Amino acid sequence: MNEHIKSPLSVSRRGFLAGAGGLTVMCMLPASARRAKAMDGGIEPSVFVHIGTDDRIRIYAPAAEMGQGVLTSCPIILAEELDADWDKVDIDLSPVAPGFGNPGFGNLMVTGASRTVQGYWPLLRRTGAQARRVLMQAAADDWGVPLSELETEPSMIVHAGSGKRMSYGEAAGIAKVPAELPEIADSELKSRDKWRLVGSSQMRVDLPGKVNGSAKFGIDHNLDGQKYATIVRAPVTGASPDKVDDAEALAVPGVEAVLPLPYGVAIVAAEFDQCLAARGKLKVTWTEGAKAAGYDSDAVTQDYLAVAADRSVEGVVFGVEGDAAGAIEGASKVMTGDYTTDHMYHATMEPMCALVKLPGDGSAELWIPSQAPGAVPFVVAGMLKTDPGKVTVNQTLIGGGYGRKLEFDFVVDAVMVAQAINAPVKLIWTREEDVQHDMFRPLTAQRIEAGLDADGKIVGWRHRIVADSVFARYRPDAYEKSGGKDETITEGAATFYNVGAFEFDYVRQDRGINLGFWRSVGTGYTKFAVEQMIDEVAASLGRDPLDYRLELLANDPRGQAVLKKAAEMAGWPGKPEENLAFGIGFSDDWNTRIGEVVEISLNRETGEIRVHNVWVAVDPGVVVQRDATIAQAEGGTIFGVSAALKEKITIKDGAVQESNFYDYILLRQSETPKVTVELMESVDTPGGMGEVAVPPIAPAIANAVYALTGKRVRQLPMLPERVLAALKA
Repeated sequence: MNEHIKSPLSVSRRGFLAGAGGLTVMCMLPASARRAKAMDGGIEPSVFVHIGTDDRIRIYAPAAEMGQGVLTSCPIILAEELDADWDKVDIDLSPVAPGFGNPGFGNLMVTGASRTVQGYWPLLRRTGAQARRVLMQAAADDWGVPLSELETEPSMIVHAGSGKRMSYGEAAGIAKVPAELPEIADSELKSRDKWRLVGSSQMRVDLPGKVNGSAKFGIDHNLDGQKYATIVRAPVTGASPDKVDDAEALAVPGVEAVLPLPYGVAIVAAEFDQCLAARGKLKVTWTEGAKAAGYDSDAVTQDYLAVAADRSVEGVVFGVEGDAAGAIEGASKVMTGDYTTDHMYHATMEPMCALVKLPGDGSAELWIPSQAPGAVPFVVAGMLKTDPGKVTVNQTLIGGGYGRKLEFDFVVDAVMVAQAINAPVKLIWTREEDVQHDMFRPLTAQRIEAGLDADGKIVGWRHRIVADSVFARYRPDAYEKSGGKDETITEGAATFYNVGAFEFDYVRQDRGINLGFWRSVGTGYTKFAVEQMIDEVAASLGRDPLDYRLELLANDPRGQAVLKKAAEMAGWPGKPEENLAFGIGFSDDWNTRIGEVVEISLNRETGEIRVHNVWVAVDPGVVVQRDATIAQAEGGTIFGVSAALKEKITIKDGAVQESNFYDYILLRQSETPKVTVELMESVDTPGGMGEVAVPPIAPAIANAVYALTGKRVRQLPMLPERVLAALKA
């Protein structure tokens, strides 16, 4: 399949449904909100940049910084075309205002889907070039020379013929920004061989504050007179408080209010530890009859597997090339693989939190760690029945997002409490609340059927995905208009492998559990199935898994290149020591190619898999920040190893059983593999990086288990008991 399905987050400018509040929002604000504060002196050629007469350049970074480095990478793109001296650049998070939206999201201020750098790339390049042109025109007019005779050096305009030089600060003092900025043709942008900043390893501007403790995340902001709040939610999604006995909770010193909400109970106190003390004394009886009450995740997995195997159950067909069903029916050999994935928790270091001030005049101001701050004014305005222009949102650093902070539930919590108590509210979820009421990664069952002809060539490929829906909750309007397609669920099923006639479909199961965007979204589990099936077919033909992939990627030289490089780095197909084995995985989503080879060992008595080494070759197109890109590949790989081996949310009778990091287990530092990364840049535009290293690692581990034992583990996570069961099968 040579064409990718468009990501579901490519929403229209007009649309975006706040799942928590049920509000349709349009993420633009009045022009009066375009700048948080006026700048004195200098010029502002666009909302993204201010050039001062003191020669300082202030660039506004529009995307949410949650550790991925965009607070640095976006300004670097602009500064490169501006030809700015990086030592004279200051960087701020942008206000939530018009002009700062990501073109890759229909101009919404949204950070996710590995789309920040690739979305802002053309806009910020052109913005920097336009600002440079304005400065150069000011110098040309002042010197009375043609613009064509001028060049720039870092933050300096130069006229070679006369030897004249003018700093950007001097030019900013005489420049006039035209009503219409100059048009910049693609040919006038810097050629790759002239880049100074793009592709370098500048220090990330957020790191010093994170090292010395001065960085302020959402949870670090405070207001005079604020009250603290936390929420006790119903253990089962869809239930609400029936009876609340708050006498003991209210008796805790400092506790000021206990507030029933539609989905839980809020506790308000002068200090957060008082909220926690009262929480343990609150007695709540919850309503019965919620749809999710009978949900048992282990039983649901079996239900989904049955649906995946039952072709009489119709799904919504997404990708079709040729007659896959006919090709499989007429094949000489048909191979079938069933794969399952459990719910997983986002495990952000910073739990959900928000700080809200409601002055009482219809306005609101919020400090929130949000991946979708542009939507928040409309969520809040809908709750307050006010104008979105009266809602000010202050971006903060985010202590981990992974898709979780695209949601608005924690914002809704804080606003509801602030409305009730008429005081600023700092709302913080407890870790237990965060674990048990996350928007979980979907539980899925997948079946892939591959039909082979007499020569062993794949002639037909059908991939069925059974799961509940993310989009039906998050954007029900778009879900309905699509005819029941949820591209967040099926993302990554389309592949660049040549697998003949192709079809994939989605069967929704509505079980009442809230699901959300989890780092790598659908690709994180669809590649688990695709990459294992490719390995299974290769094994059935007696083919080397690498050589077989290279053959199937004959039309994708970028994909071939990363696989060859990863294999070369690992020494594939060398014979590792006893009880060590290699496995390989590949992903082609987000306009990036990545190949990963893992080296594992297995304790056959306990079933514990240990990943020792991972060799990663990635082609993300243009690399803006070299060190940060390598860090993303390393971090995504380790994130993926943790998810593949450890992480599982268990739901019984609709209630989550895990509650904190003692029973929701993450990969420990002592278990972390050595990760070696090689960057390969084959095209002149950036691809995504934030999620790309997650999908290939789980199938690579599973493929290594097969290489070591001849047995397949088709469940995520690959818990020791599941590995032991596979070994005995």
